[in-house]
Amino acid sequence: MKKQSGFIEFLYEVFEEFGPIEIPKMFGGFGVYHDGVMFGLVANDMLYLKADETTKEYFESMGLPQFEYERSGKKIKMSYYRAPEEIFDDREKAALWARRAYKVAVKQNAEKLKKKKPRKHS
Repeated sequence: MKKQSGFIEFLYEVFEEFGPIEIPKMFGGFGVYHDGVMFGLVANDMLYLKADETTKEYFESMGLPQFEYERSGKKIKMSYYRAPEEIFDDREKAALWARRAYKVAVKQNAEKLKKKKPRKHS
């Protein structure tokens, strides 16, 4: 069973200006949630934030890698990018990056729910 690391505890401080977060264990790592929405993940004491077509340029312009893992010999890329180091020392920047990732996660969750709604047949 994976124990919360000092890094996980530190994230509660990092995002204190953003708002309350929860960091439960999941799939060998941790999810980072705000208001029940996952906007980040932690794997091997590395923080990754949710991104989409409108925000990934922020990460890519800083040379921050996309989160990927291997399954059945294939690399699987997820819509999360490594968080910039600057957020760990600057709570305002941490809040800005968290709001951006949270907004993407909320939007994607809403899109998933729309697709799942059953259509009424006439």
